[in-house]
Amino acid sequence: MRSLSSEQLRESFLAFFEDHDHKRVPSSGLIPANDPTLLFANAGMNQFKDVFLGREQRAYRRACTSQKCVRAGGKHNDLDNVGYTARHHTFFEMLGNFSFGDYFKEEAIKLAWAFLTETLGIPKERLYVTVFEDDDEAENIWHQQERVPKDRIFRFGAKDNFWAMGDTGPCGPCSEIFFDFGPEASDEEDAYTGIANGLDRYMEIWNLVFMQFDRQPDGTLNPLPKPSVDTGMGLERVCAAVQGVLTNYDTDLFTDLIEPIAARLELHKPFSRSQTVGLRVIADHLRAISFLIADGVVPSNEGRGYVLRRIMRRAMRFGKQLGTDGPFLHELVASLVTKMGSAYPELIKEQPQIETLALVEERQFESTLNRGLPILEKYLEQLKAAGQSHIPGQVMFFLYGTHGFPIDLMEDIARDADLSLDHDDFRQLMEADAKASAADADFKADTVNPAYEKLQGQTRQTCHDGTEGSGVIRLILVDDETVTELKEHVLAQVVLDQTPFYAESGGQIGDRGFLKVGDSEFGVEHTTKVLDRWVVHHGILNSGSIRVGDSVQALVDAENRANIMKNHTATHLLHRALRDELGQHVRQAGSLVDGDKTRFDFTHFAPMSAEQIERVELAVNREILANHVLSIAHMNINDAKQAGAMALFGEKYAEEVRVIGIGDYSMELCGGTHVPSTGSIGSFKIISERGLASGIRRILGITGVAAFERFQHSEAILQEVSDRFALGREQIVESLARWQADKKALEKQIESLKIQAAKGGSGSEAIHEVGDFRVLVKAVEQVAGGALRQLADELMARIQRGVVLIGSKNDGQAQLIAKVKLEDGIIHAGQLVKAMAEVVGGSGGGRPDMAMAGGKQGEKIDDALTLGLSQIRALIRA
Repeated sequence: MRSLSSEQLRESFLAFFEDHDHKRVPSSGLIPANDPTLLFANAGMNQFKDVFLGREQRAYRRACTSQKCVRAGGKHNDLDNVGYTARHHTFFEMLGNFSFGDYFKEEAIKLAWAFLTETLGIPKERLYVTVFEDDDEAENIWHQQERVPKDRIFRFGAKDNFWAMGDTGPCGPCSEIFFDFGPEASDEEDAYTGIANGLDRYMEIWNLVFMQFDRQPDGTLNPLPKPSVDTGMGLERVCAAVQGVLTNYDTDLFTDLIEPIAARLELHKPFSRSQTVGLRVIADHLRAISFLIADGVVPSNEGRGYVLRRIMRRAMRFGKQLGTDGPFLHELVASLVTKMGSAYPELIKEQPQIETLALVEERQFESTLNRGLPILEKYLEQLKAAGQSHIPGQVMFFLYGTHGFPIDLMEDIARDADLSLDHDDFRQLMEADAKASAADADFKADTVNPAYEKLQGQTRQTCHDGTEGSGVIRLILVDDETVTELKEHVLAQVVLDQTPFYAESGGQIGDRGFLKVGDSEFGVEHTTKVLDRWVVHHGILNSGSIRVGDSVQALVDAENRANIMKNHTATHLLHRALRDELGQHVRQAGSLVDGDKTRFDFTHFAPMSAEQIERVELAVNREILANHVLSIAHMNINDAKQAGAMALFGEKYAEEVRVIGIGDYSMELCGGTHVPSTGSIGSFKIISERGLASGIRRILGITGVAAFERFQHSEAILQEVSDRFALGREQIVESLARWQADKKALEKQIESLKIQAAKGGSGSEAIHEVGDFRVLVKAVEQVAGGALRQLADELMARIQRGVVLIGSKNDGQAQLIAKVKLEDGIIHAGQLVKAMAEVVGGSGGGRPDMAMAGGKQGEKIDDALTLGLSQIRALIRA
């Protein structure tokens, strides 16, 4: 058996299949493109889903990949097992070879066996094979073609050896290859028993899926006209087999990370069991964190960002358990880039972004712990006072889910308070939450009207040639039903064989306009794309009638298109300006370009200052005034990226892409419509900048006439202020600041006068002797907030010891305050105010020594003060 590093093994696999006429296809991103059914890419076939479904054609029929995968969150979630088992990971690489209607079982099995036994030199006596229980064909190929003894071929049922894309659609039997790690892994000598029971000694290293059926809604399996092959072999697993180690964590994929992690945490061999688990967790999670951020995921409290945050915080928690204090993950990114950057250059490119985000999240986690501890301590106090012996699962779920507070840390703190955790209740709540997430993330074929799938061909788009064109109606849908003729005033979807309308994609809104057949007119309200083939015109027939087969004149709303083009090109300029101003960690996180505005979402971790916004605006307008002529080129996607073109994360691109260049300033992959030169934009203005989610900001910008009108409006306001108050423009801000300061000073004087008036006898006041202390009761008007507290302090200074009760009527509302200065604690200000507040129709409370409350019935202040005094007397008598 050849001894290969992970780098050599990955390359050997891809080169082997290239030598057998397979197209080497780069890994797709971890964010599945145009597939809302998946949280993350979790298999090599994900990027070929539409090919297998017959919705997409590629220039090749054989392919091989090394696919980045993540299984954490939703249906496919290995997170809590990571570190404790030999094989579980959040991030892993799936080596795969694929046949799209080309070769089938015979060649798939031949290639797999040749790679394992000849290229890698794995002894055949260490390999076992499983097939689907009814797949005689596969068993015969293994036995007769590859000479695998029948006692090394096992049959299993559909649970283990039958694969399906969803409840309906492509499916078929699969054949798995297992590697025997020997008696060191387990003393179970019977391979069938070991495989059936999932023992680590007999590990699946390769799964060959034979897609040969199309499952119907009634369960019928119809043979596919062109059977296909989808295989997957975990790089981590085959590395363990080839390198002769018992766990994936002992391969160079992990040891080259664990060593620098241990050095950073000042841990030395031999590691204890808990240290080994912690180091494995951090190494695994470092991979997932880095690849997810490199592919555009940002930590947040929902969706993919929430999964990333959980992975990051789990790694941080294990770091704390291993003794580190303060941020450390961001320092380890460089070791991963060194290990995997050559295979995945995006790690090198995004290293600053990964390190920045990791550091930000680590600091935020420290803040989370600081916030969560007081909440936990409050619950502990309440539970102990109530005589409880454990923390309920609901409290655990709240602290863990809402605040990210680690359960094990919660357990340590609870143990110190002689309380336990209700793990069963918590587990039930987590399982219910996981089921809901799994339902949301379950993989199934997209729902598309069958009429589109049956329609042959595709719409030829001429949107880059102008705003007018002609075409022939291919399909009309009304309420999702096909019709041959459309009558007046009916909503419908119309498909043409060619159209000048741009279909919504890449953040740009679809065009609107008209389709005309003689005197008949169909108003197009918006335009979308289905199956990446058909442009669908959504709208209503304003007059006449139209039929399938009619030749139409297609007229795009030219003014709206022109505004969209201005806003879209301005968006490219804005993207570059933000990166220049804020840093290279900035990248597009979403956009919406229409005729009114550009809405641009981007990664950044703090609000932009007024000065930063001003500089970004200026940079964009300078490029507009430079009047750059836009360049448009079509090239291979890899060549485009190497040339520096920016791609949108999560967007699906073809082999050949359209590249928009703006001088030497900007270069992006983009299929949208743009102005011929930047001068056509006219001008650009940012009208708002705000936070959208953790680490995501949103800018709204306008261009052209809209921006000019905004400037005019601002100019008019400035002129009005200048004229009305006889101020020069340079004096406006200074004068407003001075007036604001004067206003605050006058308000402070007024409050002081109110307090003096109240102290000097304004309003009713009485001092009552109760027991051995005095109670000062006073009713005033128009004294509130801080002034009321100050008045209470000054009145308490007058009586020195006792209770002060004040009621203030403010514009019909009531405000109450109680201040207590007694040694025995028999009078509680918070409880006293709470009872008084009910009289004035309000509520409140506070500390034992001072409390405030409010209410809507100011006319009942005297009654509230009377009640307060009577309660004090009752407490003293008791």
